[in-house]
Amino acid sequence: MSKRILIVDDAAFMRMMLKDIITKNGYEVAGEAENGRRAVELYKELKPDLVMMDITMPEMDGIQAVREIKKIDPQAKIIMCSAMGQQAMVIESIQAGARDFIVKPFQAERIVEAIKKVLG
Repeated sequence: MSKRILIVDDAAFMRMMLKDIITKNGYEVAGEAENGRRAVELYKELKPDLVMMDITMPEMDGIQAVREIKKIDPQAKIIMCSAMGQQAMVIESIQAGARDFIVKPFQAERIVEAIKKVLG
């Protein structure tokens, strides 16, 4: 059975790009969320194997969402994606419980490498 991934990004075109990369590499897209609050709801509902999480989003940002998801499931596997490669954001994401961090614009290979690394 292929691994199921939840894509979280407020930009529809980014979700589309990620969905394309994920499905072409044999993974299944469990669902999509446009903000952190929806990501938390969908995580509870879909129980994906992995979450690809943007940081800067309306309503609830990615770091807050990671903290909420980790409360629900301490074993949750989350990869952060952000255009802001700021050191503080990367550190905060990892402290919140993210397993890896990808900076946009990303290369498909980097996404696949991160997914394989995190899912084992």
